[in-house]
Amino acid sequence: MSTKEPYSYVVLRYIHDVLTGEFVNVGLVMVVPGRPMILTKARKTFGRIKNVFPDLDSDSYKRAIEAIERGMRAVERGLKSEGLFKGDKTAGDYARIALPLDDSSLQWSPIGSGLTADPQKTFDQLYLRLVARYDRPSVRRRSDEDVWRPVETKLKEQGVAIELEPKRVQGSTDAVEFRHAWKNGRWHVYEPLSFDLSDADNIKDKARRWLGHLSAVKVGTTEDVQVHFLVGRPQDASLVPAYRNAVEILRQVPFENAVFEEDQIDDFVNQIEDEVRHHEGRAQQ
Repeated sequence: MSTKEPYSYVVLRYIHDVLTGEFVNVGLVMVVPGRPMILTKARKTFGRIKNVFPDLDSDSYKRAIEAIERGMRAVERGLKSEGLFKGDKTAGDYARIALPLDDSSLQWSPIGSGLTADPQKTFDQLYLRLVARYDRPSVRRRSDEDVWRPVETKLKEQGVAIELEPKRVQGSTDAVEFRHAWKNGRWHVYEPLSFDLSDADNIKDKARRWLGHLSAVKVGTTEDVQVHFLVGRPQDASLVPAYRNAVEILRQVPFENAVFEEDQIDDFVNQIEDEVRHHEGRAQQ
């Protein structure tokens, strides 16, 4: 039976916002003092991180990861050549030589430990479980702007002369800013909402936020507003039930409203055109 030796490890975390503490695991350092051996690996691609944090500075992240890898290789060379492996030192002690503790976006996790007869196998298992487990092929999720773009195209194709502008609707305690609006006696506001999100909770939460905001704004507002939503469905078919639920939530907003799905975009644009034509006809009388 192979002799098991103690090891320790720390995980490298990318902390996007130090105030919220949200992070993604991006690397691993494991030390087996009895060999002596240091194993390191860091995520060089950032597709998953971009999915979680779209405003990631990719170039800065890549440079930081490369600097840490160079630092860890230097630590390993120095310890082996100088015989400075110490049994009382952990992966955290060595990792902090390459990346000292500070307030940067890359931080080390608390120390973990165990016994192993096969350090490389244990390291690979830890990396898979702690860093690579949730990797998926990068899928570009559609934004609200992506949902709205075909509307602009169709309005131009149909020669609908309308200039849409942002509109802020103010209640007694809250306000909502709509991105596309125009007025012909009353305000018509148009809001594209992409529900092409990562999971069911996010989809329903987005609809609930709109319901909550508009319910608050309804209290105390003097504006005559008709709300039109154009909603985009998720690419993941398993999330369609949550999407359907989100559509029903939007229909509960306490303003006169209409919810159009993407396959109803012709109806959506035709309604805008009808309202504009009706307004122009009245203006010419």
